[in-house]
Amino acid sequence: MFYKIHKEGYGILLSSFVVLAIINFLIYYLLPGYTTLLTVSLVVSFVLFAFALSFFRIPLWRIIANNEKGKIIAPADGRIVVIEEVEEPEYFKDKRLQVSIFMSPANVHVNRNPVSGKVAYTQYHPGNYLVAWHPKSSELNERFTTVIKDEFNDMEIMVRQIAGKLARKISNYLDEGQEVIQGNELGFIKFGSRVDLFLPLDAKVCVNLQEKVKGGTTIIAEIG
Repeated sequence: MFYKIHKEGYGILLSSFVVLAIINFLIYYLLPGYTTLLTVSLVVSFVLFAFALSFFRIPLWRIIANNEKGKIIAPADGRIVVIEEVEEPEYFKDKRLQVSIFMSPANVHVNRNPVSGKVAYTQYHPGNYLVAWHPKSSELNERFTTVIKDEFNDMEIMVRQIAGKLARKISNYLDEGQEVIQGNELGFIKFGSRVDLFLPLDAKVCVNLQEKVKGGTTIIAEIG
């Protein structure tokens, strides 16, 4: 087996399977002569369930980075849509280097710790559901902010999980004061969206705009 199903998908997949099974059973039982309709329904049901199944996949063959000192790894699968210097008002309250990853519905949706260290800050923010690539989505959308203190490199890294049009559920598994390991699960955003990284200004970015990255493996930036 090359993939496993993430725990966030158990309830959704089970309920989806039951609903689709009931629909097809009712068509079969109540409309026995409509074989074409039943065939179409079965095909559509299979495609929809397979699509939902892919949302919650975790590739078992991927080698996840672990304690790569001086390296900041991608917290999510997706495409780089922002690399710019910005003012970060929530926690740092100064200029930071923002690198943003857009997660499409086809991407793996688990989020991972970009560095090892101690969780210095966590905060959930309710908000809107602008499209994830909207410039204001980082400030206005529903989001969850996590700051990890990398004591080895004496720096703090912010990871911001952002909901979008499709993503209406952000899960974050970390608590303030918790020790975390690079590459381990930080959380999950159902059905895609966006993850922002806020890095020190002297970080050397190792990716380019529109580049596709893999969570837990791609090096986003280096320090020192």
